[in-house]
Amino acid sequence: MNLAGIAVKNTRRNLFRTVLTVTGVAVAMLAFLLLRTVLSSWTAGVEYSAKDRIATRHKVTFVMWLPRRYVDDIRALDGVKAASWFNWFGAHLPGKEDQFFANIATDPKSFFDIYDEIVVPEDQKQHWLQDRRGAIVGSVLAHQFGWKVGDKVTLEGSIYPGLWEFNIDGIYTATRKSVDQSTFFFDWNYLNESARDSAKEQVGWIITKVPNPAQAAGLVKRIDQLFDNRDIQTLTMSERALNTSFLGMISTMLTAMSMVSVVILLIMMLILGNTIAMGVRERTHEYGVLRAIGFMPKHVSAFVLGEATFIGLFGGCVGVGIAYPLINQGVGRFMEENFTGMFPYFRVAGSDVAIALGLSLLLALVAAAIPAYQASKLHVTDALRRVG
Repeated sequence: MNLAGIAVKNTRRNLFRTVLTVTGVAVAMLAFLLLRTVLSSWTAGVEYSAKDRIATRHKVTFVMWLPRRYVDDIRALDGVKAASWFNWFGAHLPGKEDQFFANIATDPKSFFDIYDEIVVPEDQKQHWLQDRRGAIVGSVLAHQFGWKVGDKVTLEGSIYPGLWEFNIDGIYTATRKSVDQSTFFFDWNYLNESARDSAKEQVGWIITKVPNPAQAAGLVKRIDQLFDNRDIQTLTMSERALNTSFLGMISTMLTAMSMVSVVILLIMMLILGNTIAMGVRERTHEYGVLRAIGFMPKHVSAFVLGEATFIGLFGGCVGVGIAYPLINQGVGRFMEENFTGMFPYFRVAGSDVAIALGLSLLLALVAAAIPAYQASKLHVTDALRRVG
């Protein structure tokens, strides 16, 4: 029997307390992984942003429009592979204002040149290209409302008031994790024809695709310089920067969640440290016997640290083992199907698992450091006199 084996056997001295401690560590790791998954899923749009796309919006604010002719000016620049435009529609199903989903007007002819990761069956795609009132919807959104190809849908506008009728021409899926599969895309021309005069020939933002990501930075500057002397100036950025600006609206919430995850780990460390300290106090007499028969202070420290390491790592593994099916198959599926606008991809990341296991081991050692030091400094005579 080596020192590690003895340390592991010590955990069975008070099995009930060990089980409770392992459970506490497992719950802490589960909560940590859930919070980390929420954070990583919320930032998936940034993490998986395309490097060959850039976005152009009004220089003052995202909610102000740009002239439609700016798209043609951008397309005329060298280094532009394709460009398309988008308008936030801001509508909802009549009587279902609480069921939010993104609805965006775009140019179907250039849409797929920009977003080649969005996949629609060819026959549905061709139908959409020919149908002025047509729309394509994400598979998650179609499942949520029970829509199928051929259905007619009426939306009630807010930015563009009135009732708007659409035909569901296609249902799309996506090959990139960051793509929201609960968006409602429709033909901008339908919007432009019926919009009030002040809103005609106006676009919300322009997405440009470049043949080489290395050219993106230079093109960003050239686009803004092109409109510097116009009545309406632009602000152009990478797709990653655009998605990051959206996250800026909820940065306080993300920071708070990060702080909560740290607090959870600190609580876990205190629970583990208390368990180890109680075990050391109960076995003080035994440590005195070990010292009396020739064991060194470092051996006593090894017993304490080994016990803490086993409990922390075992608890972390249990937490990870629970987290995978619970989050990936349970919570994750629910979030992807019902909140895909915020969480298009909700899965435990391998990097977060490695962090969780590493922290469970590190915090176990930190929690046991003081009890281990105190145990190693025990005088043999004092330890032998102490009982319980």
